[in-house]
Amino acid sequence: MTGFLSEFVDLLTDWRVIAAALVTAVAGLMRGYSGFGTAILLAPAYSTLWGPRIGIPVMLMMELFVSMQLLPKAFGQADRRVMLPIGAAAICFTPLGAWVLITADQEVLRRAIGLLVLVFGFALMSGWRYHGSRPLPLNLAVGTVAGLLKGAVGVSGPPVILYLLAGPEEAKRHRANLILFFACIAVVSVIPPIWAGLVGQREIAKLVLLLPILLACVPIGARLFHVVPERWYRRFAFGLLVSTGAVALLA
Repeated sequence: MTGFLSEFVDLLTDWRVIAAALVTAVAGLMRGYSGFGTAILLAPAYSTLWGPRIGIPVMLMMELFVSMQLLPKAFGQADRRVMLPIGAAAICFTPLGAWVLITADQEVLRRAIGLLVLVFGFALMSGWRYHGSRPLPLNLAVGTVAGLLKGAVGVSGPPVILYLLAGPEEAKRHRANLILFFACIAVVSVIPPIWAGLVGQREIAKLVLLLPILLACVPIGARLFHVVPERWYRRFAFGLLVSTGAVALLA
């Protein structure tokens, strides 16, 4: 307990916590508004501030809490026929991706996270989307890629988001689908880092400090979903994704 308190007090005087808190607040607003944004923003930001082996486990634990916060309302609105197979495949392959997180060079991994977020941001800005059908084999393939990415770099959203956003569903259904997917994968994604000993007192201290900020901002973002025009949100979100990815890649 003494060690945890020491870690917590040290964080209060660390400038990186202020930066992390600001990014966390924005990620919470994005997650509440759109159904995604937590990992895509926090993975590169936390990895740049603390390194992937600290930043990714902290982000994964925060993702678990926020997914459970949003799931009850979204479950009945989501397309479970599509999302449950994607989630099941992602769950199966997340541990394999986690092996990369545990064994890979941290500098290379940080830059890979930045590159992934940067490419995803540009893909969203370009307007490209998948416009085909959603058969079961393709759902499983998308889930597999998402699970590998989730385990390795903490970011499972890009393939799933690009796959889903081209569909004919209204924004409310898209948001519910993403919330259901992230909830499916959130529980299993925290197990490998804990099993590998990547979650200790310093990670828990960061979680205790930053999680309340995230949980407070998510419902605010959810309310903004009914107020802020989507075009305004998209411009802000795309610019933020590109900026965050570039910093993680080049820092």
